[in-house]
Amino acid sequence: MSERLIKCPLCKSGNILNHLLVKDHAVSKKEFTLCRCGDCELLFTNPRPTEEEIGPYYDFKEYYSHEDQVRSFTQWLYQKIRKSSIQRKVGLINGLVKNGSLLDYGCGTGEFLQEAKRQQWTVRGIEPSEKARTQAIGKLTTEVLETLAEVPELEAYDVVTLFHVLEHIHSLRKTVKKIASHLKSNGYLVIAVPNPESADAKHYSKDWAGYDVPRHLYHFSEKSMATFQSEFGMELVRIEPLFYDSYYVSLLSEGYKNPKAGMLTRYLNAFLEGYRSNQKAGKPGKYSSNIFIFKKK
Repeated sequence: MSERLIKCPLCKSGNILNHLLVKDHAVSKKEFTLCRCGDCELLFTNPRPTEEEIGPYYDFKEYYSHEDQVRSFTQWLYQKIRKSSIQRKVGLINGLVKNGSLLDYGCGTGEFLQEAKRQQWTVRGIEPSEKARTQAIGKLTTEVLETLAEVPELEAYDVVTLFHVLEHIHSLRKTVKKIASHLKSNGYLVIAVPNPESADAKHYSKDWAGYDVPRHLYHFSEKSMATFQSEFGMELVRIEPLFYDSYYVSLLSEGYKNPKAGMLTRYLNAFLEGYRSNQKAGKPGKYSSNIFIFKKK
């Protein structure tokens, strides 16, 4: 049973309009409607699967963030990029706080937490997926929990990270408020999200892999992230680009747009479009994916 939203899940405005019809290429092959908030510009899937029924939409072999095994060249490429990204992410949090406490919401298979722990961080992970959580626990023993509710009430962190996770959370406002309660005074909230206003998103339109319906419930532009800042009492410190994402998202998008094209053609087109997207971006906030770093007021 699907749920239909009558208000924007971010700013609670009733000023919402149908925006785009997007196909779930990965699992169901069904089409889902994206609505747009006329006030904060958030895009969101509406109607959408309930939290109880969305699980099967994650059950496919190409959902690489829940998988350690390498089964294809694309997955091998994803793993290589992920290793580089992990080093950058740890470097980013080291630049905010040295050897602090870290909560990674949606930690996947745990590689980021594992590296942060190796670099003297005190770590905790939240991962709803049993498959991914089991792999993370194998790396981190007892430091990975299933839900945010399991985190001790008074436990607070220097940094909380959500790397490509915010767009998956059903109870958006409730969850963000709970996360904020686990931030220390002047703690940092680090959020990475795809950008529906990027050049590659505009190029691929309904075939843009960043939409990833219905797994991605929301799509945040710079304006909607500015609303996020005011809604939850955060101060936006800075924005960082994720350069690699345009290439990977373009590769997936090429498969959706031109499914009969050969592998070499898809890779060449994806490289050219990813490069073009990064060149057009010009500054942080305009890239295919961006990291927003907030500080608790």
